Amino acid sequence: MSPRRSRARLAGVLAASLSGLFLAGPALAQTKPATPAPAAPQPAAITPSHLALAKEVMLSSGIARSFDSILPAFGEQIKQAAVTRPELTKDLNDVIEKMQPELELQKQRIIDTASRIYANKLTEAELRDIATFFRSPSGKRYVETQPQVLDDMVQAMQTWTQEVSEYMMVRVRAEMGKRGHQLQ
Repeated sequence: MSPRRSRARLAGVLAASLSGLFLAGPALAQTKPATPAPAAPQPAAITPSHLALAKEVMLSSGIARSFDSILPAFGEQIKQAAVTRPELTKDLNDVIEKMQPELELQKQRIIDTASRIYANKLTEAELRDIATFFRSPSGKRYVETQPQVLDDMVQAMQTWTQEVSEYMMVRVRAEMGKRGHQLQ
């Protein structure tokens, strides 16, 4: 599998998961009684410089690249849903293309949200150290190799998952056999 295809597949899985959560949310809310979340400690006020460092870290770490792949995956998902109506293809493509400025604003919203999350979890001093790392040659190389590392990790995890699943089944069958139980 090519690196581009692996990233696209990963983005598609993420997009499907996110949209599944979005669509399932109201249904889950209706079937489960709401339980109050434990009170989280209130973070100190975030200064503009703290938030700016958080945004720099978030952007320079390469995390925002994942947002770049999610939006096109949503568009592809919509196109796939309309595959039974081929006469809509041209108009659907035009509509999605014209929405790009709106979608860029949506991407900026999640970037701002992610920056605020970083600022809530890390001190300004910690963010300064992390930003310094990402500005360094090693930090830049780290970010540059992330897509390939993630592709290799996805492949390795698929292999590992299959191997561990098979191993576990063999072991459980053996142990259950010792107890007089036959599993198929």
